[in-house]
Amino acid sequence: MGNTGTNIRETLNLILTLQKNSCSSCEYEGCTKPFLGPNGTSICYNTRPVTLYSCCTGELWTMPYTLNGEAGTSSVFRIENIEGDCATFRILIPTTTDGTTTYALSPSYFTIDLSCVLALQCLSDAYII
Repeated sequence: MGNTGTNIRETLNLILTLQKNSCSSCEYEGCTKPFLGPNGTSICYNTRPVTLYSCCTGELWTMPYTLNGEAGTSSVFRIENIEGDCATFRILIPTTTDGTTTYALSPSYFTIDLSCVLALQCLSDAYII
């Protein structure tokens, strides 16, 4: 795997660590706070959603999901696991209301070889039940 894949894996490992260490209390401030998201809120974020771009085409990666009998596609994912050069993501379902985007967990996952990922984009931290 080239340098791009290594950097992507390192970034995803950091995100995975942050998500695993997210907490239910927002009593912390500063660089050592063990949760994602801004200070001064009553919500402790537990997910840093990402989008992925294909190394073959540079296109935004989309994946299909089915939720409650309805099919759709999404380009927003949550890192769930990394093993070697492969990462498993959960497909998130974005919903925008009054300019605010929230996410629902789909029951769908996929695993990808990180050498197939050209770039990733981190979206705003979110709280997902």
